[in-house]
Amino acid sequence: MSGHSKWATIKRQKGANDAKRGKIFTKISYSITTAVREGGGVIDPESNPRLRMAIEEAKSQNMPKENIQRAIARAAGRDGGEMSEAVYEGFGPGGFSVIVEALTDNIQRTVSEVKNIFSKNGGSLGSQGSVLYQFSKKGEIVIDKNGKSLDELFLIAAESGADDIEDDESNAIIYTLPDQVGKVRMKLADEGIGVKSAELSFTPTVLTEITDKNQAKKAMDFVEKLEGLSDVQKVYVNFDIADDLV
Repeated sequence: MSGHSKWATIKRQKGANDAKRGKIFTKISYSITTAVREGGGVIDPESNPRLRMAIEEAKSQNMPKENIQRAIARAAGRDGGEMSEAVYEGFGPGGFSVIVEALTDNIQRTVSEVKNIFSKNGGSLGSQGSVLYQFSKKGEIVIDKNGKSLDELFLIAAESGADDIEDDESNAIIYTLPDQVGKVRMKLADEGIGVKSAELSFTPTVLTEITDKNQAKKAMDFVEKLEGLSDVQKVYVNFDIADDLV
């Protein structure tokens, strides 16, 4: 199981409380706003693929429709400060690789907060390209298996361009080329398969195995602290933690 999917599985097992949900909504709002601005002000999801994916993510998190519309309106009116994207690379406690995607109106603040978590938790912030080569950018679609086998699901998805599939208990994770995620998602939905989320992600091609319980806890605590930062959108890691330690 890939590191990113392993972390995603851990988060689904642990669940999300209301306080975290509020942070999730804030982050998704930033993503929607940026999608509109970077898409030249286009607010039609069918004409703005990045906006469409951000809205799908919002719906998968049960974000209220009013919140989504408010974020789109804010972007169209260009209210508030300018948002910038930033990507940070580094190494977590124990040496596993980390990619942090952030969206911020203050780069200095964000890099300081990210660097602080790395340095105070046994990690180190790296230079651009220091770990990116250990990941591959892919479309990642989480679906409800709904009693179907992985082979059945993959045959449906493969017809629309899926590359691979991975078991995740009651869910399955389908991987696609970045530009095929929307097409595959629509095919799955047409076949009556419940799509829980669809997004672009960095999937590790090199894994760092963690077998020590204390080290596993440090790794998970570290990632949670990064994800807790208001400017951080996504965190990708290449650790592989044994199920009995999770």
